[in-house]
Amino acid sequence: MIAVLDYGIGNLRSAEKALAHVGAEVALVSDPEEAERAEAVVLPGVGAFGACAEALVASGLDRTCRLAFERGLPFLGICVGFQLLFEGSEEDPGALGLGLVPGQVRRVRGEVKLPQMQWNRLERTASPSVMLEGLGEAPWFYFVHSFAPEVIPENEKLVVGTCDYGEGVVGAIEAGPLWGVQFHPEKSGHSGLELLGGFVAAVARARG
Repeated sequence: MIAVLDYGIGNLRSAEKALAHVGAEVALVSDPEEAERAEAVVLPGVGAFGACAEALVASGLDRTCRLAFERGLPFLGICVGFQLLFEGSEEDPGALGLGLVPGQVRRVRGEVKLPQMQWNRLERTASPSVMLEGLGEAPWFYFVHSFAPEVIPENEKLVVGTCDYGEGVVGAIEAGPLWGVQFHPEKSGHSGLELLGGFVAAVARARG
């Protein structure tokens, strides 16, 4: 079972329905003990980094995320859920991320309208990626965000995709079973469903 972590932030039904559409056994889960029995976790997020970080801790599901990471379970962070994988964000300097990936989240630079609220191409980097297999060289995805992770030496090799929006913006990272995307795969049509289908396949492989 794939647990979509429900910590009281945003509409999670679209992520749940999209995963079910590609064949996953999936459920919205708010109870940490139930979530810890799952074979994989999905951490969505919308809104402000600080509010999401606070709600995640209040729900007790931050521990679920750390345990899933420590156990090497398939783990997908989406949008602000992706940003929460990092140490913190300049959007809310006092709020702590999960710290599963080194680095901070920064405001998107350049003379561009924020938030980026549009379809954009994800350009592959030189890093190999299971997540992006079969998606072509520059698939289209739907982005809604004003902040994105910084690239530092400690995380540079984890970046598997960027988009051009005023500058090269980190769009996707992959660290073994840990995947993170700044865009919304559940709102990204065929490419998004292909990516989610790949995640479900990764869960099946991990199950053996």
